[in-house]
Amino acid sequence: MSEQNRESRSKRRHAKKKKMRMQLIIAGSILLLFVSVFSYLLFGSNTQSFEKEKYFYIHSNDGYDDVLQRLEKEHLVKSISTFRFFASLVQYKDHVRAGKYIIDHGMSNFQLVRMLRQGNQVTVNLVINKLRTENDLYRFLSQNLEPDSTDFRKLLDDTVFAKQIGTIKDCGVCIIIPDTYEFWWNTSVEKTLSRLADYYHQFWNEDRTTKAEAKGFSPLEIMILASIVEEETNYNPEKSLIASVYINRLKKGMRLQADPTAKYAIGDFSIKRITSEITDFASPYNTYYVTGLPPTPICTPSQTSIDAVLNADSTSYLYFCAKEDFSGKHNFAETYEAHQHNATLYQQALNARGIH
Repeated sequence: MSEQNRESRSKRRHAKKKKMRMQLIIAGSILLLFVSVFSYLLFGSNTQSFEKEKYFYIHSNDGYDDVLQRLEKEHLVKSISTFRFFASLVQYKDHVRAGKYIIDHGMSNFQLVRMLRQGNQVTVNLVINKLRTENDLYRFLSQNLEPDSTDFRKLLDDTVFAKQIGTIKDCGVCIIIPDTYEFWWNTSVEKTLSRLADYYHQFWNEDRTTKAEAKGFSPLEIMILASIVEEETNYNPEKSLIASVYINRLKKGMRLQADPTAKYAIGDFSIKRITSEITDFASPYNTYYVTGLPPTPICTPSQTSIDAVLNADSTSYLYFCAKEDFSGKHNFAETYEAHQHNATLYQQALNARGIH
C-alpha cells in the first residue's frame, strides 16, 4: 500500500473518531441537560411563595382529580402539569389519602407527592375549653375536624351508641373533660366521640368515683354541679365553698336558685341581672323553677371545678352573693337574713353602675 493511501486511511479514521467524540459529547450534553431539567422539575420548588405555611385538606371521599383541582384552585403550586407528571410516575392516583397537610414555601414536586402519597398529614390539637351547649360542642368539633356537626348530633342521638360510650342520649357535653386532645383531621365521628369518652372514663378513676359516692352523687351529677360552679366563678379559691352551698341546699331539699341555670334555660348568657321574669321561666334547667339538679351539665366544667366539688368544704353556708366591689369574690351566709344584707349591698352597687 502506498504511503499516500495509508495517509488517506489514517485521516479518515481520525475524522471518524473525531465525529464519534463529537456525537458522544452532544449526546452527553443532551443527557446532562435532560437530567438537569428533570432534577429541577423533581427537586426544584413548585409551591407558591407563602408568608406562612398553608393547610391543604383532602376529604375522605376525594379522588385524584379533586386533589389536582384543589391544588390549582387554591393556587398552591406553580405548575400543576409537572405535579401531575410526577404524581403519575409513582401512581399517586391509586394512593390518595385523606387528611390535613402542611404545604410550605419551596416544596418540590418530589416532597409534595411523597407527602401526599404516604399520607404524612399533621395532627390537630383539639383544645377544648368551656363549651355551653350541645350545638357549641358539635360546631367546635366540626370546625376543627372533617365530620359535619350534624353527624356528631346524629350519632349521639343513637341510644345504643350513647350507652356504649357511657353517656346519655343527646348529651355530648356529659363526657367532655376540657383538655388538649390530639386527633387526625379525618378521624371519624365514632372514633372521635369514643376517644373523648375514653378520656372521660380515665379521668373518673377510682379515687374520684369513690369521692363522688361518699358525697352521695354519681359522676354525672358531680359534672352537673361542677358546671354550675364553673359558670358561677372564675375565682378558683372559692369554688369549693360555692360547691358546699349547693350540696347543702340539695340535702335540705331547697332549690339551688343558681343564676347560671336561669341564663342557660332562656339561652341568654349575656344577662347581668336576674329578674323575676327570668327566675319564673319554666324549664327543667332553671333551678329557680325546679327543685334538684338540671338534667345535664350547663357547660363543660374544668377539672379544677370538678375536683372542687369532689373536695367541697364542709360548711353550713346556704347562700352566697357576689361582693359589691365586683372583685369576682363572694359573700357567704348561713341565714337568709344575712344573705339579704349581702344581696342589698350588691343590688345597690349594680344600681350605682346603671346595670339593669
